[in-house]
Amino acid sequence: MSRLGDLGRTYGLDALIVLMALLAALELAVRQDAEDAPQTTLWFCIPATVLAVLTLLLRRRFPFGAPATFWLAGAALSFADGRLIPFAAGVYLAGMVAAFLLGNVRDAALARAGLIVVVGSAAIIVYNLPDRAAGELVFIPLLFAIAWLAGFALHARAEQADAAEARASQAERERELAARIAVAEERARIARELHDVVAHAVSVMVLRTGAVRHGLPADRADDREALRDVERVGRTALAEMRRLLGAMRNGTDEVELTPQPGLGNLAPLLDEVRGAGLAVTLHVEGDAVTLPPAIDLSAYRIVQEGLTNALKHAHASSADVVLRYAPEELRIEVRDDGRGAAPPDGLGHGLVGVRERVTLFGGEMSAGPAGGEGFVLRTRLPLRAGDP
Repeated sequence: MSRLGDLGRTYGLDALIVLMALLAALELAVRQDAEDAPQTTLWFCIPATVLAVLTLLLRRRFPFGAPATFWLAGAALSFADGRLIPFAAGVYLAGMVAAFLLGNVRDAALARAGLIVVVGSAAIIVYNLPDRAAGELVFIPLLFAIAWLAGFALHARAEQADAAEARASQAERERELAARIAVAEERARIARELHDVVAHAVSVMVLRTGAVRHGLPADRADDREALRDVERVGRTALAEMRRLLGAMRNGTDEVELTPQPGLGNLAPLLDEVRGAGLAVTLHVEGDAVTLPPAIDLSAYRIVQEGLTNALKHAHASSADVVLRYAPEELRIEVRDDGRGAAPPDGLGHGLVGVRERVTLFGGEMSAGPAGGEGFVLRTRLPLRAGDP
């Protein structure tokens, strides 16, 4: 059925044009004795009429020339026999199709030239009709002009649809590009933040190794040399990390001089948000545990982004922050009573950072409208390395 539909859309008009040509030839042959029949011989009438109609089959190659040739040929044939063109119903239908095609030409200037061809040729054909009525010189060209107008309007609508589709595609490409840029920037920001965490841990390892090395007796020279190698590798790693951080930092970034925050710093954050006009309530469920520094920092950033989303975008008046501690995971929920702030794809650029942080630790995230009203952000952070 789909193939038949495609064939119909592709060749349906071609079949109609051939049918109109056959109908015109048959009508000329059967009604040759009618009072309004053409006066010229059938050997001239039928081939001339059929060829004029079949020129419309060339419309794909000559979108303006084919329908214009039909009308100009019709006007020329009317000088040879004034009854030939108006006689056959198939030719009348072909004239409607040709007028529609001229209105549907892609070039607006050619389409307007086609209107002149349609109206002028129709007026000539009616003028050469022996028994024409006075009003037909206006009414018939006007009728074909309406067919041209239908084609012109359809083409204008198709152009608008194509332009809208092009704009939508461009907007989608720009949105995808912006999302990729946001992801890259957020990953770089996460890397810069986690640098301090990792660098601190490596520094402690290097210092502890040096302390142990200095405490070894002189007869353990091999052990002292091995620990000296460990120190050297650690210091090299710290230098490489600083170099990598410098490569990731752009010209507008400022060096972080304050310690990286964690969930222990939520109180100042909540006070700041309350001062901005958002009533925030913190709920802690389960026994709070000491979190790894990287997870502690990411948990703080998740709460910070959830509250920023509620304050700046959702226009909420109140919000609830829930921390659920479990032996193997930490669940964070930020729920507000605002109108929601998620774009159609469900993730704004601010929430991209949350997604990247959660993905970094193999966790889960969801963000969207709450059950009743408002917006809710939920995350799950595994507390054991390798947790799914």
